[in-house]
Amino acid sequence: MTSLLDGLKRARLLAIIRGSERTASVRTAVALVEEGITYLEVSLNTPEAIEVIAAVRREVGDRAAVGAGTVLTGEDAARVADAGGQFLVTPAVTAAVDAGVLLGLPVLAGAMTPTEAFSAMDRGATAIKLFPASLGGPAYLSALRDPFPNIPFIPVGGVSAEAAAEYLARGAVAVGVGSPLIGDAAGGGDLGALRQRAQEFLRLSAGAA
Repeated sequence: MTSLLDGLKRARLLAIIRGSERTASVRTAVALVEEGITYLEVSLNTPEAIEVIAAVRREVGDRAAVGAGTVLTGEDAARVADAGGQFLVTPAVTAAVDAGVLLGLPVLAGAMTPTEAFSAMDRGATAIKLFPASLGGPAYLSALRDPFPNIPFIPVGGVSAEAAAEYLARGAVAVGVGSPLIGDAAGGGDLGALRQRAQEFLRLSAGAA
């Protein structure tokens, strides 16, 4: 079985769904997978997020890996695992990092500073979600990689198509993309436009591979 990190290194793209309605969030996830996006994060800020994760897992089967974002606590991590979530994403170095490791779930741990990144990896994180990436931009990623060339970084937060290309060129293993990709789809918006944006990001990630 392909590890999460190996899969993300190949896909180069993690889609982040933060919806405002359960059915629309599920439809958004399924549409993304139909277009070829294979790594999906459903934020726990999404209404009925646990149910969304379970529904998406049923719908897409082995076609995609489905995890949870904005995971803060050990209790959150356990609920995600019970729903069939396949990985955890945190906004900071929270208790969910330790819980995920104990549960055997890969964790993309949120960190911004060198100390946070090192601490998260030391606690067993699979990779670092560089967040909010827009605060420092691609140049900051390069600066972090100088002392930590072996830490896998995934920039998240304000990652446009243009910024994604530069992050990948500067050594990010993948990029996490939310609203620039999802738009209004997870709130009941246009799935056709979502599919077009998905193809744009897929072309970009393929070109960076």
